[in-house]
Amino acid sequence: MTPTLLGRWQTRILLFATVGLLLTLPFRFGIIGSGANVVYYWMLGYIAAFGLIWDVAYNYLQQFRWDRDWPAAFQLLAGIWEAIFVATAIKTFGLPGVPRDLPLPAFALHYSLVWIGIFTASQALMRILFPRWRFKGGQWL
Repeated sequence: MTPTLLGRWQTRILLFATVGLLLTLPFRFGIIGSGANVVYYWMLGYIAAFGLIWDVAYNYLQQFRWDRDWPAAFQLLAGIWEAIFVATAIKTFGLPGVPRDLPLPAFALHYSLVWIGIFTASQALMRILFPRWRFKGGQWL
């Protein structure tokens, strides 16, 4: 079954609150990236928040597909678009809690690892932990 908008939002929030936070911990403590900094939590929050807004557009666009589904290739393109959008917002306008002079390689590394982790969890882990997840329109509550 195709995820509903509410299902998309629930899944995004669950994955960012679990997988996203776990993958951000090494960045927060300086094990990976450009030193220990809380800015990575802010970036994770902005990526999740902007994603909730983008989900409205994605849900609308998938209505034009013959199967009303959002294939993995489209998820990859959406991930690239979201990274470009957030990086541009940070560098151009600045976002509260995230400095405008944030090193782009640090952002790219953090975003890539979080995105790959969340993508993998949504394609595999969610189906194992919540076997009826897809049949409920992506809703897990």
